[in-house]
Amino acid sequence: MTEPAGAAAARGHDLRGPGHGRILGIALPIVASNATVPILGAVDTAVVGQMGAAAPIGAVGLGAVILATLYWVFGFLRMGTTGLVAQARGAGDAAELGAGLARALLIAAAAGLCLIAARGALFDAAFALAPASAEVETLARAYLGLRIWGAPATIALYALTGWLIALERTRAVLVLQLAMNGANAGLDLLFVLGLGWGVTGVAAATLIAEIGGLALALWLARDAFAAPGWAAGGRLFARAAWGRLLRVNVDIMIRSVLLQLSFTTFLFLGAGQGDLRLAANQVLLQFLEITAYALDGFAFAAEALVGAGVGARDRGFVVRAGLRAGLWGLGGAAVLALAFGLGGGALIDVMTPAPEIRAEARDYLPWLVAAPLIGIGAWMLDGVFIGATWSREMRQAMLQSVLIYVAALAVLVPVFGNHGLWAALMVLNGARTVVMARAGARLLPTIGPGAPFRPPSRGP
Repeated sequence: MTEPAGAAAARGHDLRGPGHGRILGIALPIVASNATVPILGAVDTAVVGQMGAAAPIGAVGLGAVILATLYWVFGFLRMGTTGLVAQARGAGDAAELGAGLARALLIAAAAGLCLIAARGALFDAAFALAPASAEVETLARAYLGLRIWGAPATIALYALTGWLIALERTRAVLVLQLAMNGANAGLDLLFVLGLGWGVTGVAAATLIAEIGGLALALWLARDAFAAPGWAAGGRLFARAAWGRLLRVNVDIMIRSVLLQLSFTTFLFLGAGQGDLRLAANQVLLQFLEITAYALDGFAFAAEALVGAGVGARDRGFVVRAGLRAGLWGLGGAAVLALAFGLGGGALIDVMTPAPEIRAEARDYLPWLVAAPLIGIGAWMLDGVFIGATWSREMRQAMLQSVLIYVAALAVLVPVFGNHGLWAALMVLNGARTVVMARAGARLLPTIGPGAPFRPPSRGP
C-alpha cells in the first residue's frame, strides 16, 4: 500500500514537494472513507426498522447519539496524534513514530476503561438530559450496556487513524473504514434479521466491528514499532514528550468544545424561534455536514504535509503545502457552493416531504450556498495549525472568534431573526479565518534553519 513507516522516517523529510498529486493522494481516500459513514447509520435504522415497531428505532438512535457524544470528547486524540507523528516523520525520528503512537494508545486505553467504569452514572445523566419512554429507555440501556465495552477500541481507533494520516497512508484509512462498516452491516443482517436479536443484535454487530477494526488498524500500523528504540531509554515515558502530548491534546479539546458549544447555541436559539424554523435549520445543517465530509480530506492533507515540513524545519515546504492544499479545498468549496445553488432545493425536497418545512428551508438556502466559501479558510487553517501543533494559538483563535460570534448573535438575531442567526454563524467562520491567518503569519518565521525556533505550543 505504501512504504513502511520505519523506512519513511529513516530517510527523514520527504524530498518530494507537496505537489498536487501528493495532496490528492492523501485527500481523496479520506473523502471516500467519509462517504461510507452515513451509509452505516442508514443500514442500522433500516435493519431495526424491519422489527415493525417505533421503540427499537428510537432506542438505537438515542443510544448511538449518547455514545457518539461521549466518544466525541476524545476526538482530539486523532488530531494531536497526526500533528506530532507527522513532525517526527519530517524530522527523521523513526523511533518516535512508535513511541508517539504508543503514548496515544495508552491514553485511549485509560479513557476507554474510565468510560466503562463510569457507565452507570454516565447513562443515568444522559437519560436525565434526554428523557425517553420507559420502553425506549429500557432498550437503549441494553444497547448501551453492550456497546460501551468497545470504548477502548473506538478511542484507540482515533489514535491509529491519526497515525496513518500522519504517514500519508489514507488508503489504509479507507480500507479500515470499508472493512468495519462492511462487517457491521453484514452482522446487522445476521443478528437482527437472521437470529432475531433485535436491538441487542445491532449493538453486538457494532461492538464486534469495533474490536475487529482495532485489530485491523493495529496490523496496518504494525511497522510503527519496527524501528528499534521506541520504548528504550525511557523514551516512551519521557516527561517532556508526555507534557507536550497533553498540552497539545488539551488545547485541541478546548477548541473543539468551544466549537461544539457554538453550534449548540445556534440550535437552541433556532429552537426559540418556533418548531418550523427549528426543523428548517436542522435540514440545512445537513448541508454543512456534507461540506465537512467532502472537504475533510484536504484539511487532513494539510495536517500531514505541514507537520512533516515543520518536523524538517523546512519553511518553504510548509508554505507550499498549506497553499496547495488550501487551493484544492477552495476548489472543492466552490463546487459545493455551485451544487447547493443549483440543486439545493431538490436536496431539501429529498430530506423532508413537509411543504411548509421545504418552503422555510428555501428561504435560508443562500446562507448554505455561501457557507463553504466563507468557511473553507477556517477549515484549512485548522489543518495547518494541527500539523504544526500550534494548538495553543488555535485554542486562542477559537476563543476570540466565539466572543465575536456571541456579539454577532446579540446584534443580528434580535433584528433579523433566523437570518441573523445564520449570518452570525458565517461571522464565526469568517472570524476564525482572520484570527488564525494573523496568528499563522506571526508563527511562520519560527520555522526553518536560522529561525528563532520555538517548539510549538510550549504552554498557555
